[in-house]
Amino acid sequence: MDSPVAHTTKRRRVPFVGCIVAAMVLGVLVGLAFGGKVEDLGQLGTVIIGLIKALAGPLLLFAILDAFARTNVRMRNAGLMVSIALTNALIAVAIGLALSNTLQPGRYLSPPAVGSGSPAAVPKLGKIDFWAELLGYIPTSVLKPFLDNSIVSIVFLAVLGGLALRRVRHEQQERGEHGYLVLEGFISTTYHVIERMLGAVITVVPLAVFGVVASAVGKNGFAPFRGLAAYVSVAVLGLAIQVFVVYQGWLVLVARMPLRRFWTGARDALVYALGASSSLATLPVTLRCLDRMKVTPQSASLAACVGTNLNNDGILLYEAMAVLFVAQVYGIHLTLSQQAFAALSCVFAGIGIAAVPDAGLISLALVLATVGLPVEIVPLLLTVDWLLSRCRAMTNVASDMLVAVLLDRLGDGAGGADARALSSFGVLAETASPKKE
Repeated sequence: MDSPVAHTTKRRRVPFVGCIVAAMVLGVLVGLAFGGKVEDLGQLGTVIIGLIKALAGPLLLFAILDAFARTNVRMRNAGLMVSIALTNALIAVAIGLALSNTLQPGRYLSPPAVGSGSPAAVPKLGKIDFWAELLGYIPTSVLKPFLDNSIVSIVFLAVLGGLALRRVRHEQQERGEHGYLVLEGFISTTYHVIERMLGAVITVVPLAVFGVVASAVGKNGFAPFRGLAAYVSVAVLGLAIQVFVVYQGWLVLVARMPLRRFWTGARDALVYALGASSSLATLPVTLRCLDRMKVTPQSASLAACVGTNLNNDGILLYEAMAVLFVAQVYGIHLTLSQQAFAALSCVFAGIGIAAVPDAGLISLALVLATVGLPVEIVPLLLTVDWLLSRCRAMTNVASDMLVAVLLDRLGDGAGGADARALSSFGVLAETASPKKE
């Protein structure tokens, strides 16, 4: 007898990818037809993505707890993940700085045009205090990380809870007790319940995409691209190099995975990230795509749930490029040491924010303030960030999936996952991104 999910999958005639693309095209047409009158449609995206973010935090917590309960995360795998993520981050920053230094996109925008932005819209941010920022991620309340959507703090609590759970299980097994099975069952059940809730929300994501695109096009049209074409082009070029040169290099030379197999498997998650503009909101679909590519739950959960706080290549590359862009607009020369400091600031400011829509622009303002560059340009950059934020999210999701594949190929115990663990990834994105039979 077919399950309800399978029955829903069979009934769906339009693939999820097609729904997203159709929503974007319809949004452009409505925005051009009605102009500023449809600006309020952007609230559709705010409400739906906000709901996804509200559920994604608990999903992240229970996904990590479930991974600790079902799999053994070895130190070698964790070290390997950090090494891969750090390598990609350094390459991303280098690409961003190299493109800005070589192509100098800031020459094509004059400072007077920047003055059209509203200074009130610029965030007032101070300098980075390394230890204060680091200690700020340590939660002082169990609930506060979820209220603030602080992903690093949630991961901290989840890892701490997972280690404690594993310790209690070991102690009870030595005494011949089985009370830990009740808690593990609760974690697994809650994980699947949240998956189902998110599955219901995901079905209306094309409506959010339509509203956001219609609002942005209706308010600004395509005028921002005329003045910021170089800025957008260089950013997209850098992200494309990161994805299609660096990531594909990993796949061909290290993972030995056919490129067609990877991109076919990753397609739905990348398109979803394009619409949601958030790697955290894309997490359920990312996990489903990794499961479809036969990546073990151990590698998938480690890379996509925990490693997403490190895999911020899209944000890092964008910020490194944008910092030099702003300096060039104002005719400010940055020395190599100043560029290196800006790059370090980008890396630190990007910790844990890949999951937040438009977080790249927010952290860019922080980096600009840190290195002493004018932040008054930020409102102008906001006019085209609706496009770039989606490109950054796609890059971050691609990075998550690449790291998962590499961990599966190079890590310990890649084949040790059992069928029960594999099943924990199956429900949510089956609705959002069904397999083609």
